[in-house]
Amino acid sequence: MRRIILASSSPRRKELLKQLIGDNFVVYPSSYDEPSQPGLDPEELLLKHSVEKARDVVKHFDSGIVISADTSVLYDGEVLGKPGTPENAEKMLKKLSGKKFRVVTGLTVLDLDSRKEISEFESTNVWLAELSKEQISAYVRTGEPLDKAGAFAAQGKGAVLVEKVEGDFFNAVGLPLFRLEKILERLGVSVFDESFS
Repeated sequence: MRRIILASSSPRRKELLKQLIGDNFVVYPSSYDEPSQPGLDPEELLLKHSVEKARDVVKHFDSGIVISADTSVLYDGEVLGKPGTPENAEKMLKKLSGKKFRVVTGLTVLDLDSRKEISEFESTNVWLAELSKEQISAYVRTGEPLDKAGAFAAQGKGAVLVEKVEGDFFNAVGLPLFRLEKILERLGVSVFDESFS
């Protein structure tokens, strides 16, 4: 069986990959620092970050397949990353309240054995419900939004804030499973292989 390496410490990505291939992977977070790169559009930037994360982790292995991803919320030409503070989370949620925005993930799969590297991005449209000031404050107090791009988690309590999703729901959580499976297939790996069950 091919060794699968997830280049992320995200518990959400870990759970999603587990859903796809069971426990048959190792987690090795990247130490790549994500610098801002003026001149790159958001999709290019997310792809670049996912590529650099994968290449950083590849240095520590001599075989296997490395999977890395970088996800952000895009609204009105602006990239909304992790808010970090309750004040920033409230600002982001006020901005997105009642609006449509995109969750975009740059995804890279790097096969150390064939030296093939495939990078693509996935985009999902999300509509957030109209939120009252009290709802925003209550949600921020849970602490959940602080380390989530766009200050909400579609798979957590934030699920009740999401009115509609158009596209890959799993991408809105942080790992586009449909696209990932298609890339793995191109590298000769089937998620339906008995060794993954």
